[in-house]
Amino acid sequence: MKRANLTRKYSIWGWFFVAPAAFLIFILSFYPMVSAFVLSLQSGLGGNLRFTGIRNYYRLFQDSTFLSSVANVFVYLIIQVPIMLFLALILASILNYEKLKFKGIFRTLIFLPCATALVSSAMIFKSFFSLDGIVNFFLLQTRLISSPISWLSHPVWAKIIIILVITWRWTGYNTIFYLAGLQNIDPAIYEAARIDGASPSQQFFKLTLPLLRPVILLTTIMSTNGTLQLFDEVKNMTNGGPGTSTITISQYIYNLSFVYNPQFGYASAVSYSILIMVAILSFVQMKVGDRA
Repeated sequence: MKRANLTRKYSIWGWFFVAPAAFLIFILSFYPMVSAFVLSLQSGLGGNLRFTGIRNYYRLFQDSTFLSSVANVFVYLIIQVPIMLFLALILASILNYEKLKFKGIFRTLIFLPCATALVSSAMIFKSFFSLDGIVNFFLLQTRLISSPISWLSHPVWAKIIIILVITWRWTGYNTIFYLAGLQNIDPAIYEAARIDGASPSQQFFKLTLPLLRPVILLTTIMSTNGTLQLFDEVKNMTNGGPGTSTITISQYIYNLSFVYNPQFGYASAVSYSILIMVAILSFVQMKVGDRA
């Protein structure tokens, strides 16, 4: 009886401590999500809101700008994420090398881009690739080009530069995850592999990759989620241009809400399209990761 009362007392105090956080999560996360979904089923503004059902979702498939934003995001996703994660894995393997000197300095330098403000990093790269930027200056000095190139005004080059910026910023972030995973692997496994005659490449592909599979799956899902919500870099570097060749879904939501005539209902529907894509891709990645 005494133990039951004690258990009940702990349970009550546990809920007492959890309740404030749960309340904040509900108010700041779940309530806005539900409100956004309800808004996505409506059209109009303020007191003129009217229920339109799934019309906003049907409109997505007829909206050329939305379709362009989805195509752009998937280009970034398919090209940038694999490159970034592979580079992060290579860097983590190098930083985990036991004979490497000045590990702390290298780790700090690799992680430093992630600590840079998004707007700052975007503006720095924008100045690098401007007509009078350091990239054109270097290419002109080395006579690789005869006249300055407007990098961010070219549909293809603008995408490549955005991919470069995202990779530069987030590779170090993922490197930390892989480095933590590598440090949890028993060194005796690699020692046994070396004794059996396994080469460094065989150790990497036969041992490191399989043992890091849960971490790789985690970083893949996080990177996919982040890329689908890409906003700051594109907004500050190209503003979605030229035309809609670099616009992302998040920037289109911003434009629908604050740049064009406010269309909050349709913007909410576009927002939920990101949620649906993230959920589908995460489910597929988890299923593939479980089978690998």
